[in-house]
Amino acid sequence: QVQLVESGGGLVQAGGSLRLSCAASGRTFSHNAMGWFRQAPGLEREFVAGIAWNGGNTYYLDSVKGRFTISRDNAKNTVYLQMNSLKPEDTAVYYCAATTSKLYPSARVGDYDYWGQGTQVTVSS
Repeated sequence: QVQLVESGGGLVQAGGSLRLSCAASGRTFSHNAMGWFRQAPGLEREFVAGIAWNGGNTYYLDSVKGRFTISRDNAKNTVYLQMNSLKPEDTAVYYCAATTSKLYPSARVGDYDYWGQGTQVTVSS
């Protein structure tokens, strides 16, 4: 059974930092792209960041560029999202996602085959 388990969410003041982790089990994703999405109440799930299979290419939502960094450790089957200079508008449930058919990440929800359960990130002003 394939599972993606996120951790690291929480409550932080504006300007603070959090590091999300996503540990995969049940199969390896070392040859597949992975990504982070988020969903705020009443809004659609949106792409935040993606990383290519070998970590060589990364992609970001414009509003998080320069503040968030995605990385991966294929030996640990884990992907990370370092979030700095957090803003109240970053408040959402953050989801880890993995694709089985792409080497490079997509911003489309439908291109991902496995999803984590989500972790809440709340940024207070």
